[in-house]
Amino acid sequence: MTSLAVPQLSLVVLVGASGSGKSTFARRHFGPYEVISSDFCRGLVADDENGQAATTDAFDVLHYIAGKRLAAGRLTVVDATNVQPDARRKLVELARAHDVLPVAIVLDLPEKLCLERNETRADRTFGAHVIRRQRDQLRRSLRGLAREGFRKTHILASPEEVDAAQIVRERLLNDFRHETGPFDVIGDIHGCRAELEALLDRLGYAIARDDAGRPVDAAHPDGRKVVFLGDLVDRGPDSPGVLRLAMGMVAAGHALAVPGNHENKLVRALSGRNVQVTHGLAETLEQLAGESDEFRKQAEVFARDLVSHLVLDGGRLVVAHAGLKEAYHGRASGRVRSFALYGDTTGETDEFGLPVRYPWAQDYRGRAMVLYGHTPVPQPEWVNNTMCLDTGCVFGGSLTALRYPTKEIVAVPASQVWYTPVRPLESAPPPRADDGLDITDVLGKRIVETRHHGRLTVGEEQAAGALEVMSRFALDPARLPYLPPTMAPCATSSLPDLLEHPLEAFAAYRADGIAEVICEEKHMGSRAVVLVDAVAGGAVYTRTGRPFFDASRTEQLLDRVRSSVTAAGLWDLAGDRLLLDCELLPWSAKASELLRTQYAAVGAAARATLSAAVQVLAAAGPSPLLERTRARAANAEAFTEAYRRYCWPTDGLDGVRLAPFQLLAGTSVTFHDRDHGWHLAIADRLAEAAPDLIRTTRRLRVDTTDPESVAAGVAWWEELTAAGGEGMVVKPYANLVHTDRGLAQPGIKVRGREYLRIIYGPDYTEPANLDRLRQRNLGRKRSLALREYALGLEALERAAAGEPLWRVHEAVFAVLALESEPVDPRL
Repeated sequence: MTSLAVPQLSLVVLVGASGSGKSTFARRHFGPYEVISSDFCRGLVADDENGQAATTDAFDVLHYIAGKRLAAGRLTVVDATNVQPDARRKLVELARAHDVLPVAIVLDLPEKLCLERNETRADRTFGAHVIRRQRDQLRRSLRGLAREGFRKTHILASPEEVDAAQIVRERLLNDFRHETGPFDVIGDIHGCRAELEALLDRLGYAIARDDAGRPVDAAHPDGRKVVFLGDLVDRGPDSPGVLRLAMGMVAAGHALAVPGNHENKLVRALSGRNVQVTHGLAETLEQLAGESDEFRKQAEVFARDLVSHLVLDGGRLVVAHAGLKEAYHGRASGRVRSFALYGDTTGETDEFGLPVRYPWAQDYRGRAMVLYGHTPVPQPEWVNNTMCLDTGCVFGGSLTALRYPTKEIVAVPASQVWYTPVRPLESAPPPRADDGLDITDVLGKRIVETRHHGRLTVGEEQAAGALEVMSRFALDPARLPYLPPTMAPCATSSLPDLLEHPLEAFAAYRADGIAEVICEEKHMGSRAVVLVDAVAGGAVYTRTGRPFFDASRTEQLLDRVRSSVTAAGLWDLAGDRLLLDCELLPWSAKASELLRTQYAAVGAAARATLSAAVQVLAAAGPSPLLERTRARAANAEAFTEAYRRYCWPTDGLDGVRLAPFQLLAGTSVTFHDRDHGWHLAIADRLAEAAPDLIRTTRRLRVDTTDPESVAAGVAWWEELTAAGGEGMVVKPYANLVHTDRGLAQPGIKVRGREYLRIIYGPDYTEPANLDRLRQRNLGRKRSLALREYALGLEALERAAAGEPLWRVHEAVFAVLALESEPVDPRL
C-alpha cells in the first residue's frame, strides 16, 4: 500500500491522459460531491459530456464550483486531463486565491493501456493521436510541477501503483482544534525573561530549572497550557533565556507558540541571510553569541518551524502574532503567513515614521475569538471578539496573559524600561470602542446560529423591513440588548361559546412531558422591557424597540425603578445593570391613539346606530331581525366595556404601573435557568419596595397530570376572566425547557371570552363567526414564537458573555425581522 498525503483542506488536481483512470481513481478515494469532473460540466452546459465545443464554458463552470467549495473550506478534487501547463496554472491560481494548498496526483500510465481502455468506450471517438499528444504534454510537465506551485506531487506510474494507492488526509499544520485548553495566552515578551517567570508564577505554573539554575520548563498542576503569541526575542535583556524556557515548554507539551515578525527575522539572520540588524536584533544576536552552537541551531529550527497561526478549541479560538481576519482562519498561503506576522498596513506612516496598520479588528465579524499582539497598547481591550495582548513589557509597560476560556486578564509590570520605543507607549492609538455596527451585519438573507434552537433564517425582505423600523424609530442598539418574543395562543377550544380555554394549554404541556406549569395573570397593558443602570441611564422600550416615553419621563421612571431595585437589594445579584421583562399599564399609556381612532370610534358608532335601529325595529313589532339587532347592540356594549377596563387616565407618570414578571439578565449573567417562582419572587420584592409603581403578578402552580390541580387552574382562569381580567399565561414552571421534540414553548396565552371581543370584534361570539374562527391556523404563530424566543435567549447570552455589540444586535435585529412574517396579528 502506498500512502498519498493530501491536506484536509486543499485543491487536488488529477493529471493524466484520457484513459488513465482518473475518474475511477476519484470515485474510489473521494466523496461524490468532492469531485468536479470536466466531463460532467460539459454535460451541464451542452447536454454532451464529450462536446469539445463547450470546453471553455465547461471549465468556467468547473472553476466556479471549485471556488465555491474552497471558499466554504471543503476539499475539492478536479477530474480533468490537466496535462497542459495553462490548465494547471489556472487551478493553482484558484487555490492561491482561496489560500489553500494545491496538490497534484499524476496517473502516468503507459500509452498502450490508455488506448486500450478508450477503445472499449463508445463515447471516446477521438483517435490515438490525441492520447499520444496528451502523454507527450504530460511527460514534459512532470519535473516542473513543484515550480508551478504544487505543494505536494504524487506520481503513479503503473496500474499496480494506482491499485495500491491510499489517500491519507493530513491535518493542516495550523489545525489544533483538538486542543481545547484551558489556555493562558501570553503577549509579546521581547526578551523579558524575569517578567515572564513572574507572570508564569502568578498564573500558577511550577518552573523547572537546569543545573545552572536557568528556567527550562513550566507546568501547571491543573493541566493548563501556555500559548505564546510570538516576538519572544529582541530588545529585552535575555532573549536566549526566554527562548530556552519557551522551547522547553513547547517540547514538553506545556505550551504552544506562533512566530512573530522578530522570530522570522532572527531565523533569516541565523541562517546566514543578509538582514538589517535593527529593532533589537543586534541585542539578540549579541546575547546568542554567548550561547553554544547547538543552542543557536535549536533556536533557529524552533523559530523556523513555528506555524503562522493556530486554530484551537474546535475553531472557537485563533491565535496569531498580528491577528488574522476570518477569511484566513485555517488557511495556508504566503499572504496568510504575512498577515499573521505583520498585519495589514495602509502604506502610510505616522508622525513617528512607523507604518499605519489597517484596523482589521474593527471590521472583524468572525465566530472565533482572535488573540494577538504585535502592536503595543497601554491596556488590553476587547474589539469585536478580538484582543491585543501586547502591552509593551519591554517598553516599561506590562506582560499580559489572558486566561481562556474565562477571559480573565493577568498581568505583571515591567521591572524597568528595557528599550525606549520610537512611539511612546501611552500614545498608541486606542482600539475603537466596541460599539460599531455595519449595515452589512443585517442586510440580505442571514443565518443566525442559536444555542437553543439551532440555525434560524432571516429572509432578505424581512431584514429590509426591520431595517426601516430599526433605523427610523428604535433606540440606539447599544441600549437594545433584547426584544421579547411573540406569544403563542392555546389550541382552539371545542367548548361552546369559547375560542380559548386553559384545558388546551395544560394538554399541550402534558403532551410535551411537562407536568409542572405556572399560570400567571395576564395584565392588559403593553409589553415593556426595562433596562436600568445602577447609577444613571437605561431605557424603557416596546416589543419593537421604540421608547415608551420622552427622555424626561423615561429618566423619571428609571429613577423610581432604580430606587426600588436598590431597596430590594438586587444589585448584588445583577451587577450594575439589570434587564426586566414587564407589562406597562394601563394599555392606554401607549395605545391612546389606537383607542381613539379604532376602538372608541367603532364602539361609539356601533352603539349609536344599533340603539337607533333597535328602537325603529321594536316599534314595528317582534321579528328575527329585531332579535339579531338587539344581540349586536349588546355585543357593542360588551366590546366598549371590554376595552374600557384596561384604560385609566394618566398624567405624566401618575397612574403608570409596571408589572415585572421576569428578571432577564444582569451585567454578565442571565437568569433563564431560574424557575418562574424565583422570578416572581424578585418581582414581589420590587413591588414591596415601590408599591405605588410596581404591581405584583398573581400566579398559580398547576400539575398538568393531576385532574384536581387542572380543575383548580381552570377555576382560577374563570375567576380572573369573570372579573374582567384578560386571562392568563401558562408557562413551564422550570422556565427554559427542552423536550424530546426540541425547545418547549416559553408560554401559552389563554385569553378570556370578553377580552377576545377586543381582538376579533364585537360580534365574534355569534355562532357563525365562532365556527369560522375555529379554523384558525396556529402552526406558523407557534413556530414564530419559538424562533423569536430562541433569538432573545441568544441575544441575552451573547451580551452576558461580553460579545461585541454586532453579535448581540444580530440576534435582536432578527427578532424584529421575523415580526414581518405573514401571521394573523389577532393570534
